[in-house]
Amino acid sequence: MLASLLAGLGLGFSLIVAIGAQNLFVLRQGIRREHVLAVVAVCTLSDLALIALGVSGIGLVLHGVPWLAIVVRVAGALFLIGYGLLAARRALRPAGETLAVTGPATDAASSASSGTLTATRRRAVVGTALALTWLNPHVYLDTVFLLGSVASSQGDGRWWFALGAGVASVVWFAALGYGARLLAPVLATPRAWRVLDAVIAVVMVTLGVVLAVGG
Repeated sequence: MLASLLAGLGLGFSLIVAIGAQNLFVLRQGIRREHVLAVVAVCTLSDLALIALGVSGIGLVLHGVPWLAIVVRVAGALFLIGYGLLAARRALRPAGETLAVTGPATDAASSASSGTLTATRRRAVVGTALALTWLNPHVYLDTVFLLGSVASSQGDGRWWFALGAGVASVVWFAALGYGARLLAPVLATPRAWRVLDAVIAVVMVTLGVVLAVGG
């Protein structure tokens, strides 16, 4: 059970700690100190729902169609290795993405005089967080299909695997949102993302190989 938990934790971090629109949005909101709790809650709860969907849905399908387990396992392994190789490529040849950060909101007088404006802004921020999560096609490949397929290889430990992945989501989004002011100077540099991508590449390729040869 501990092995499944740690595997889920490792894969969860590998998938989520990658530069992308959602993470940049959470980081930006954390830097601005604007509706951080709402953004972190939306991203975390959405990820937990997607993890549960992947583990339960894929698991049921594989249980009823044994041969499909082999197909999913191979496909999952290839996806992991391919994802890892792409991360390695980013680490070796960064795309030069930079974090566009605006300063903290300076209209304190406006926010004090209009609670309606604040509520409207909160809805807009939450809507953006939901869109960046649920309208991203990669989230279904990564969280639903990939995590679900890898979890199926854990047998009875698949829910421990899901728990590990869920813990990774909770820790990451909370740390990114609330630690953003401390992390921003580091995460905004291309070199930091190269290091993260290098770690992601190693973990993903290793898990892909293990999944392919170990079943």
